[in-house]
Amino acid sequence: MHIAEGFLPPAHAVAWGVASAPFVVHGARSLIRDVREHPESTLLLGASGAFTFVLSALKLPSVTGSCSHPTGTGLGAILFRPPVMAVLGTITLLFQALLLAHGGLTTLGANVFSMAVVGPWAGYGVYRLLRRYDVPLMVAVFSGAFAADLSTYCVTSVQLALAFPDPGSGFPGALGKFGSIFAVTQIPLAVSEGLLTVLVMRMLTQSSKGELTRLGVLVTSGAGRKTAKSSDSAGTVAR
Repeated sequence: MHIAEGFLPPAHAVAWGVASAPFVVHGARSLIRDVREHPESTLLLGASGAFTFVLSALKLPSVTGSCSHPTGTGLGAILFRPPVMAVLGTITLLFQALLLAHGGLTTLGANVFSMAVVGPWAGYGVYRLLRRYDVPLMVAVFSGAFAADLSTYCVTSVQLALAFPDPGSGFPGALGKFGSIFAVTQIPLAVSEGLLTVLVMRMLTQSSKGELTRLGVLVTSGAGRKTAKSSDSAGTVAR
């Protein structure tokens, strides 16, 4: 990830595009609604998108037809929920394909599914689970960013293994090979991304405390925490 232009068989490219489309459409509706209801969040929303764009543009060579890099989607998923990141991630991947030759248009659906759909949901799920059990905020943020990054590459490994099964051992053998090669670069990258996301979140807690409180990231008391969790659950269902 990004999977290079033209690397996937046409049927696989189309299938991943179809699988990603409902998430992007739903995310676009959520994004429009959020901006209308809370226009003051536009600056923080833009910063989350920029964070994703910059981090995911830093690439290292990896499996043939792909590359390793941070994703930056964990931060936005924690702040604005995964549906919004489906849109921001898609925009990021589209611009990178057109301007930086990272990924491609034919593989956009596959890249969106791994980085902009699965990654944010995995990271957000880990973050919310840890916060539900009162794990410190920064530990939960690190874990969420780490999970968002690593899960992206697990999905990319699956996508490549499905497209190019091993001649002898088939899909399981190919998955093991792709996953083990990715792990060499991606585990350190996931740790680094988690630490960087914690640093950014610390800065936000100082500069945007009110906004983070409204988003439910910061709470001021045990009672406030319960309220924030209830509101967050309701918001997630609505999205």
